Amino acid sequence: MKRRFPSFFRNIVFSLLIIGLLALALGGYVKTLSRLALTPIMAAQTWVSKQYTGFEDFITAPRDVTAIRQENARLEAENASLQAQIVELQQQLGEYQILAALLDFARAHPEHKYLGATVIGRDISPFLHYVIINRGSDDGLRRGMPIVTQKGLAGRVSQTTAKSARVKLITDPTIKVNVRIQPSRSEAILTGSITGDVTLEQIPQDAKINPGNLILTSGLGGNYPPNIIVGQVTSVRSQEYALFQSASVQPVTDFGELEIVLVITNFNPIDIEPLIPVPETP
Repeated sequence: MKRRFPSFFRNIVFSLLIIGLLALALGGYVKTLSRLALTPIMAAQTWVSKQYTGFEDFITAPRDVTAIRQENARLEAENASLQAQIVELQQQLGEYQILAALLDFARAHPEHKYLGATVIGRDISPFLHYVIINRGSDDGLRRGMPIVTQKGLAGRVSQTTAKSARVKLITDPTIKVNVRIQPSRSEAILTGSITGDVTLEQIPQDAKINPGNLILTSGLGGNYPPNIIVGQVTSVRSQEYALFQSASVQPVTDFGELEIVLVITNFNPIDIEPLIPVPETP
């Protein structure tokens, strides 16, 4: 009987524990107890995880920084290449637009023959206004041939070599162009200046000239073919007792942006200066 009593007692104790646990579970106390028991364990686990992550980042950081730097270098090189391609495409588009405009100009003046040329040099003197093109005597260029852009008159050939030529621009102080003002059809002489400003001289006093009037070559003087647009009147200066009026001109050609020009190759300049009478000196 003594041996059986402890076994019986243990069974009773276990049963009571099971019944108690069931009662606690049904009452919602088990979750609270488990939460209280697990909270320290979870906190310890979180701390260990953070320490491990920090240690892993410390070990792998140099490799990550190197990889990021390599990726940045690759992206920068790719960006630079794309930027260069964009610039090249923009230049090609600009050249295409210029060539298309030059073709339109040639179609509008079919009486002339043209030769395309690229500007390869500019003047360095503040007193001269010229550019150098990549066509010369080997291409049939001769002194005095007119040079035009897609907008109008630019100048004329002043000197040639076998492979290149100097073009004196209409802004040069030594150049003179006989022009006609529209719509009045009055004759005048266009001249350049040291500063690059362009003016009209010897306009008849009775001519009706207004800002906005167009200026075209007249063909007089034998230096340029007629009816090539030169510019536009911006202001008029007139004095009551003067023989002539004068005017300021805005050329149609942007001389700071000259890149491609056309040479009129079938025009032969005529030198009429020997035929102009010189006043006799007393």
